[in-house]
Amino acid sequence: MAHTPIREGRSGPISPSDRIASIDALRGVALFGVLAINLVTAFRISIFEQFLPTGPAPPLDRAVETALTLAVDLKAFALFSLLFGTGLAIQFEHLSANPRRAFLLLRRLVVLLAFGLIHLCLIWNGDILTEYAVAGLIVLPLLFGPRSLLAAGAAAFLGLYLAMQEWPPPGLFPTLASLQRDIQEAHLIYPKGSFVEVLAFRVREIPLIIPLHVYMFPRTIGLFLFGAFVWRSGVLRKPHQMLLFSTAAGCIGVGAALVVAGSTDSIPQTVIGKLATPASTFVLAIGYGAIILAIANTVSGKALLGWAAPLGRMAFTNYLAQSLIFGWVFYGYGLGLFGSIGAAKALVIGLAVYIAQVFFSAWWLSSYRYGPVEWLWRTLMYGTMQPMSLAPSRSI
Repeated sequence: MAHTPIREGRSGPISPSDRIASIDALRGVALFGVLAINLVTAFRISIFEQFLPTGPAPPLDRAVETALTLAVDLKAFALFSLLFGTGLAIQFEHLSANPRRAFLLLRRLVVLLAFGLIHLCLIWNGDILTEYAVAGLIVLPLLFGPRSLLAAGAAAFLGLYLAMQEWPPPGLFPTLASLQRDIQEAHLIYPKGSFVEVLAFRVREIPLIIPLHVYMFPRTIGLFLFGAFVWRSGVLRKPHQMLLFSTAAGCIGVGAALVVAGSTDSIPQTVIGKLATPASTFVLAIGYGAIILAIANTVSGKALLGWAAPLGRMAFTNYLAQSLIFGWVFYGYGLGLFGSIGAAKALVIGLAVYIAQVFFSAWWLSSYRYGPVEWLWRTLMYGTMQPMSLAPSRSI
């Protein structure tokens, strides 16, 4: 039976029955892209090795790395940023009747910032939650403006990000020598160090990682705003299949052309060549999102992608769980596989973890309203204990 999702005028968390399953499915699929890139480029080896020349790799590993670079890489993170902006706009609308809306959403982002800092310092310094929280704090006031303001803001911040490809801020990035020293230390400490040694080195790496976030920050804000604009436009409330399929075809076609242009030897030296690859990331992200949503909104697509919706509903829990699991797999306080396996084997490990999370998410949500971390986030946001069990509570 059809119903209108995300009912307006509520003051508490969105009910599981009011969620849009296709958006949850999209988030669940995007989570695999994030997992794959984090695993291959940041857990398996130092995150900085991608910026330095590397020796020859076995053909299978090279094929995996190339496929992830061209088809997934920053596109998965761009898609997640779009979804975060959409989610923030949904929360903003859902709380429209609550006089404490601004305070609640501010507290939601501050709690996310606290989670991010804990994750960044104690679990894994490749954290994205901190950046998302800070970007959300900038985007939040703009949600009170008209839809045109969201569109203009998205264009301005994405334009700034593209301009930084041609004119990067001077002195922002560390020297190659400092990166090489860090990589050498990483290969000594990460595979053999104790938890305390790994923790200390992880914290020492943060100043080298911050410039990467600064460089990507305008893009994150721009994609948040674009995701909020898409929600405000209404195309996700009652999806128009032809619009979604045509958007997917156009964006994937243009994005693929930009990828080719950015990788052609004769083009990258021009301004167009320098902008082609970064522009392709969010064009392809829109295309990926549109095609997955279009499929997920069909009868057969719901059966095909239904497994991803529980995973997407618990994306926060699953993201943090991946950091804990992969930290144990690759660092010295666990299996210590850092730097010792290729991209293909790492991806097999990641796929096994992802499949396990698919089954765990479905099992968990068969009894509970939210994932464990999602429940804690809502409880801290509203300042009251949120119901967890799906079993109806008795009124008092």
